[in-house]
Amino acid sequence: MIVLGISCYYHDSGAALVRDGKLIAAAEEERFNRKKHDNSFPELAVQYCLREAGVTIDEVDHIGFYEKPLVKFNRILETILAYWPLSYKAWLKAIPLWLGHRLRIGPEMQEKLRTDKEILYCQHHLSHAASAFLVSPFENAAIITADGVGEWATTAWGTGRGNQIEIEKELRFPHSVGLLFSAITAYLGFRVNDAEWKVMGLAPYGKPKYVDKFREVVDIKDDGSIRLNLDYFAHGYSTTRTFNAKWEELFGRPQRPRETELGDFHRDIAHSGQKIVEEIMVKMAAHVHKETGMDDLCLAGGVGLNCVANWRILKESGFKNIFIQPAAGDSGGALGTAFYIYNTVLNNKRVFRMDHGLWGPSFEDSEIERGLKQMGAAYEHIREEKELLARTARMLADGKVVAWFQGRLEFGPRALGARSLLADPRENRMKDVINAKVKFREAFRPFAPAVLKEHAHEYFDVPEGMDLPYMLLVPEVLPDKREAIPAVTHEDGTGRVQTVTDEANGRYYRVIKAFYELTGVPVVINTSFNVRGEPIVCTPQDAYDTFVRTGIDVLVMGNYIVSEKPDAVDYEAGMKRSVELEADSLLAESVSVR
Repeated sequence: MIVLGISCYYHDSGAALVRDGKLIAAAEEERFNRKKHDNSFPELAVQYCLREAGVTIDEVDHIGFYEKPLVKFNRILETILAYWPLSYKAWLKAIPLWLGHRLRIGPEMQEKLRTDKEILYCQHHLSHAASAFLVSPFENAAIITADGVGEWATTAWGTGRGNQIEIEKELRFPHSVGLLFSAITAYLGFRVNDAEWKVMGLAPYGKPKYVDKFREVVDIKDDGSIRLNLDYFAHGYSTTRTFNAKWEELFGRPQRPRETELGDFHRDIAHSGQKIVEEIMVKMAAHVHKETGMDDLCLAGGVGLNCVANWRILKESGFKNIFIQPAAGDSGGALGTAFYIYNTVLNNKRVFRMDHGLWGPSFEDSEIERGLKQMGAAYEHIREEKELLARTARMLADGKVVAWFQGRLEFGPRALGARSLLADPRENRMKDVINAKVKFREAFRPFAPAVLKEHAHEYFDVPEGMDLPYMLLVPEVLPDKREAIPAVTHEDGTGRVQTVTDEANGRYYRVIKAFYELTGVPVVINTSFNVRGEPIVCTPQDAYDTFVRTGIDVLVMGNYIVSEKPDAVDYEAGMKRSVELEADSLLAESVSVR
């Protein structure tokens, strides 16, 4: 039994393929077409999933879409009418889009997939719930989903038992914790659906000066449900703005233009807004814990990527365990709808547990070497893994920024050791070096500590043996260790931890262990292998291109080490030749898959 799940047409489109109840492949479209947060139909991601499974679309038994377009269209129409005439511009933009395209999602997907198989539709928040619970380690668990908006629901909670999911309560549009956080993001001059995590990173530098003003914007009930004061918001009638002039009057300043300097005011807004969102989520989780009496919680939706709120939920809500899969946002809807069809709709027993986030394409050494030759790269081939690990560990200890390209690509927004930039956490200056010379991004952005799981409790305020594999929880760095790993200790003394094991992470674990044996520190800096405005690298060509264009010192790709950068003329010629050959290869693969 093969099920293909698809999410697209809002942001972060993706595809996932399940065979006989087990995940075979999952990936975002952006990784292949290099358009960050791309929302188009995930044609390349689908082709990859089919190729990884070794099947054609004709062999797929069921195809699922992660939400119900007709229900969503109903919400848009009702909202436009409710806000008329303020919603006139939204009407002009939305109606042609829906009448000409969105209401034909089923036939359009069939055309793109070249199949006449029926498209099955799953509710948006049910897809989120399934993406967390059905792949979790829990037989029974409470479930919370929270994001901007699906069809009508913006937040939902319920329970999962066996292979069944029951949604108990929903919060509906226009009242949304996700849209509240989007308004804060936009007000601070960051891109919505892209930079919410910048707000989270900026927050520790500020003070809670504006919490009381935020309480005028949102009324928080004891059960975590909210009512937005819609006098301050524009998302009901605008497709381009989330807040209005009254919001700016309340906080006393206009929206910060993008790329302008951040001041204390912006840091304090970020801090205050983050605290409000944390309060909402903790109260909601505490209420759900009280109502369900369950010890285990599954969390999904874009708000589930707010790792600071997640940690407070675990510490304060009463739940003993929490599970959040790495693609908690919209791309994870593809994962959820595939498992919902297989496990819940078809009533098949659950046989899969997500123990890692590495579900994208990988490249053999022969493919890596061919790509390096095509690009005219100078490289070393290291045949023994022990030597490769020892040399990499030494380069890290010597202060080098190492681009680490190994195994299958990560699913979700976090680099988890397959497409990562690694560096020494003992040097505080490494934060500034990577932000300025490699990532080309704001200096306040933090980096994650990747730690050998067996040593995590020695450096962070976590129980011995606790799993934190996806960088979605933020415990404190133990006070006596903050000077030892300053580059991964955030302003408030916390760290976005990733625990690493040999079973789940293989060579990534072993390179950290080699660094530990060399330095006595079982922690490295881990940040995503990309530059600002671009997706995480996918192919050897992507990796080499990013290496050449940035201040990365060394590229370790498979069993190859690249430390020399070409001159501009040779590089341009090599990349042109590589792109042409890669296009020919993709075309051949596309034809064979279809």
